Amino acid sequence: MRVQRAAQSALAVVAWLWIAAVVFAPWLVFPLGHVVCHQRPERSFFFRGHQFAVCARCTGLYFGAALSVPFAIAVGRALESERARWRLGLAALPTALTWSLEFGGIVPFSNLSRFVAALPLGAVAAWLVVAQLTPGAPQSGPRDPRPATRVR
Repeated sequence: MRVQRAAQSALAVVAWLWIAAVVFAPWLVFPLGHVVCHQRPERSFFFRGHQFAVCARCTGLYFGAALSVPFAIAVGRALESERARWRLGLAALPTALTWSLEFGGIVPFSNLSRFVAALPLGAVAAWLVVAQLTPGAPQSGPRDPRPATRVR
């Protein structure tokens, strides 16, 4: 149990350190941000004249994750696999919708819209990671439909 709590706490610290670096020290993590993000200036936030290390959508994903980790730890509740998939799918809808409409040239979205649309996906994804570190968390994958039998 202590190992899981330590892992959860480490995840929370790393999430907030990443956000702090993305916002306040982008020059430190810009090369890492390039691995996961296009980093287009017109799609990124700026702070004191410096571009964030990732775009507005990625910032929303990371910020949502950083916000949800402490709550997930406090609640300490794991989700069943089927419920988790549904929640993740629902949380992805705003991001998928804004991305699709923008990619199709139908609606141009602001950076703030991209950021806000990504918050739920980051939050639920991080919650699921924390849930897997929770003692007694259900393992993902198909369940055995047969009832458990006792070995004598």
